[in-house]
Parts: sequence; structure tokens; C-alpha cells
Amino acid sequence: MDYHSEEEVRDILELREWISDEIDKRKKEMERLTQNLRILDSLVKQSSFSKASHLTSSPPPARTSNQQSMQETADVIPMKAPDNQVIANAHVTPDELVIIPSEDVSLDVETQPFKSFFLGRIIGNMENQDSSDVKSGKIPQGSAISYMINKDGNRIREILIKNYRQKERADEIINTATWSFSRMMENSRK
Repeated sequence: MDYHSEEEVRDILELREWISDEIDKRKKEMERLTQNLRILDSLVKQSSFSKASHLTSSPPPARTSNQQSMQETADVIPMKAPDNQVIANAHVTPDELVIIPSEDVSLDVETQPFKSFFLGRIIGNMENQDSSDVKSGKIPQGSAISYMINKDGNRIREILIKNYRQKERADEIINTATWSFSRMMENSRK
């Protein structure tokens, strides 16, 4: 049997702890990089649609296969206020829904009814339902709905919703977000 001195064992344990810490750091770094990639992808999606006023008579540049597959897999649904103004676009893929407010629309995350109604009631109820479904075994752990809000200060830049799973849920999220955004715009004018 190979015996190690107390000092060697201490060094081995320190090395093990250091490796474990490095693994945790790398995992967190990967999560941040993945999140940033999603943000960049959604910005590319948003900017890949030109306004009619910006179109010229020159032919569009050839698309790369990556751009084609991104546009083919995401349905873009304009979200309109009662006055028919496009206040955001919803990019819907089978796995996630990304809501990106229009550039000329400023939505403050603190303006009601965003937190109380949209996040608290609509998304919150879906989270509660999914949590129950996970506990009862109806859906796997990683399939529960989750969301992330990317902000610039308090200004909403994007809302990323993963695992909405059902078309009815996507429709409800888009409809209630549209209503909430319209009310937020009204409330910010007061």
C-alpha cells in the first residue's frame, strides 16, 4: 500500500478543491457565453428584417446558410398596439420565444403592469403549473418554462422564454405581452 504524508494528502486535497473550483468557474463562464450567444442571435434576427423605408432597388445580398436556417426556423410575429403601431416582434421557434421591443419603443421593466401582470400572473402561473407537472412526473425537470429579461438599465431589450412547449402558451404569452406593453406605454406617458 502506498502511504502519503499528511502534507501530501493536504496538497492533494487542495489540488482537488482547486480543480473543482475551476470546473465551477468554467461552467458559469459557459452559461454566460451561451446567454450572450442567444442575445446576439436574437439581435441578428431583429436586424435581418428591413423596414420598407430602408429598402433600395439594389438586389439583396446572398444569404448564408446560417441566416437561411435561422429565418426558416423562427416565425416572426409583429406585436401591435391598438393604434396599429408595431411595438415589438416575437421570434418563435419550437424551443423558445424571444420578444424584442421595436427600437423606437422604450419599455421600462418597472412600469406596470409588466411585473404584476405579465411576469407575476401569466408567466408565474405557467411556472407554477410546470413545477407541479415536474413534481408529479408529467414533464421532465429540464422542460419547465423559464424566462430571462435582458435590459439596458431598466429598458427591456429582450425577453427570452424557453420551454413554452405548447402553441396555446406561445399565443397567450404574445397576446398578454402585447396588452402589457400597450398599457406600459400609456402609463409611461402619464
